[in-house]
Amino acid sequence: MAQLTKIEVQLEIKSSAESFYEVFRSKQHLFPIICPDLVKSIKVIKGDWESVGSIKEWDYVAGNAETAKEMVEEIDEKNKAISLKVLDGEATKYYKNMKFTLQVRGMEQGGSSVKWTLEYEKLNKDIPAPTKYSEAFQVLARNVDAFLSKYA
Repeated sequence: MAQLTKIEVQLEIKSSAESFYEVFRSKQHLFPIICPDLVKSIKVIKGDWESVGSIKEWDYVAGNAETAKEMVEEIDEKNKAISLKVLDGEATKYYKNMKFTLQVRGMEQGGSSVKWTLEYEKLNKDIPAPTKYSEAFQVLARNVDAFLSKYA
């Protein structure tokens, strides 16, 4: 039986939970501007930038140049969380299922806590954990935080 595995990354940022979440929620088109070395392009294939069921296609660098199609599975406005499922692309050659969840919470002393969870299922036991995606997320999150600090 296949096993679903999780990787979690948690980091603190200076930006407000609202502004950081909003970029990931409905302004992903800014990613190639905010982090051009990581995200080369992102476009809507179906739906729009912010609705459940919308599908986006990414060209990005995570160790090497890759593409992916992802679908917005769930949006939880109250808890500032969004879940995305990978439908196609480089990752699907190695992982049967892959789902990313981002949750942002404001902190009492200012700034926010960002939790990013990657759930995945390997196609076989010899495939390594997809840690390059958690590393890429950390770069993206820090760049979004810096962008918001500069322009918000």
